[in-house]
Amino acid sequence: MALDPARTVAELKELRELTGDEDGAQRVAWTETWERARGWLREKVVPTGAVEEVDEAGNQWFTLPGRSERALLIGGHIDSVPNGGWLDGCLNVMAGVEVLRRLAAEGPPALTVRLVNWADEEGARFGRSLFGSSAAAGSMADQGELRQRHDASGIALPDALREHGVDLDAAIAARSQLDGAAAYLELHIEQGPVLEALGLPLGVVLGTFGVERHLVTWRGQAAHAGSTPMDRRRDALAGAAKLALEIRPIAAEVGEGAVCTSGGVVCRPGIVTSVVETAEQLLDQRHLDAAKLERLLALAREASERFAHEEDLEVSWERIWSIEPILFDPRLIELADEAVREVAGTSHRLPSGPLHDAAEVSRAGVPTVMLFVQSLRGLSHTKLEDTREEHLELSVQALDRLATKALEAYA
Repeated sequence: MALDPARTVAELKELRELTGDEDGAQRVAWTETWERARGWLREKVVPTGAVEEVDEAGNQWFTLPGRSERALLIGGHIDSVPNGGWLDGCLNVMAGVEVLRRLAAEGPPALTVRLVNWADEEGARFGRSLFGSSAAAGSMADQGELRQRHDASGIALPDALREHGVDLDAAIAARSQLDGAAAYLELHIEQGPVLEALGLPLGVVLGTFGVERHLVTWRGQAAHAGSTPMDRRRDALAGAAKLALEIRPIAAEVGEGAVCTSGGVVCRPGIVTSVVETAEQLLDQRHLDAAKLERLLALAREASERFAHEEDLEVSWERIWSIEPILFDPRLIELADEAVREVAGTSHRLPSGPLHDAAEVSRAGVPTVMLFVQSLRGLSHTKLEDTREEHLELSVQALDRLATKALEAYA
C-alpha cells in the first residue's frame, strides 16, 4: 500500500465530526468522547495487522513486528483540551497510522514499529499534563499528590482513572513499554507563528523549553482609596504591575527565545474602595538553555526586590513547578532535517515552547526527535487552529521519510 497523505487529512476531518461540536474538539482525556476516539483509532489500525495493547497508564500501543525486537516508536496523543483544535495531538497519531499502513504493506520492517497514543497529554481535566508518557518514562510525580487532584465537578483523579480501567498506583508499571526502544519520532503542529513568518511548511525541533513557574506574593497595606494620598500608599498591585512589565526587557536581555509570562494577579481585598494589600502573581519563565533559564529567574527575583523597596512592600517567591530543558538527539535531528529538505526543499530548526510527550520519552534515555508543521496565525488550543492541507500532507510525507531513515540508522 502506497503512502496516502490525503487519507490522513480526510481521517482528521472524520475524527473532527465524530468528537467535536460547534465550539471545537472535545476529546478531553478520561471522558466518553475520548474513549470514542480511541475506539475509532483502533478500527483504523486493525487492517495493518498491528496488535493493540493498553498499558497500565492507559497508553494505547499498536505493535507491528519487525525483523528485530528492538522498536522504532512513533507517538502522539488523541486527547484535546476543551473546545480545542482539530489537529493538536491527533495529527501525530493519524500520520503515524498512515506510516504504519505503508510499512505493513511492504513486509516486516528492519525494526519492530510501535505506534503509541499517549493517555492524557493535555492534563485538561485534572491539571496533570503528560500523564501517560511520564508514567512510561519513569518520571511520574508522587502518587500521593496525584491522589489529591480533583476535576471541576469534584471527582478525584484515581476514581476517574478507575472508570477507564487504570489503577493510579499501578500506572508506573508502564515503564516496561520503553524497554528495547531504539528511537522515538513525533510530529506536531507548531502551535506558534515562527514557521509561518518564515514562509516554511515544516521544521525540526531542537528540544523543549525548561520551565520555572512561581507564585510571587506582594504584601502592602490596605487603606481607604479616597483618603490615602498617592505618595503614602503601600500598594501591592504596584509591585506586581512593575514586574509584569519588567519581564519583557528581562526576556530580551537573556535572548535566544526566552519567554516570560505574568499569567494572573489576584488582589486582596479586591474592592475598588481599598488600596491593594496583597497581590498574588503567577509567573512562568521558559528557555531551552538551563543556564539562561536560571538567569531569567535570577533577574526577575532581583527586579522584584528592587520594586518591593521602591513601593515599600514585602515580596516572597514560591516555586509551583519546574522542569529542565530537553535537547533532542543530534543524530535524529540530522535525519529529520534531511527528511524535511527532501520533502519541502528547505528546513528550519527551532525549539518548542509547549511541552510534549516526546520530552518525557527523551528524559527516559530514548533517542528522540520531533517534526513541526506550520500553524496558521500561530493559533492552537482553539477551534480556530488550522494548517493548510497541503502542508499537512507534506508533514505526513516527512514523517514517513524520517521513519525510513530511522529504521535504516538504528537497525
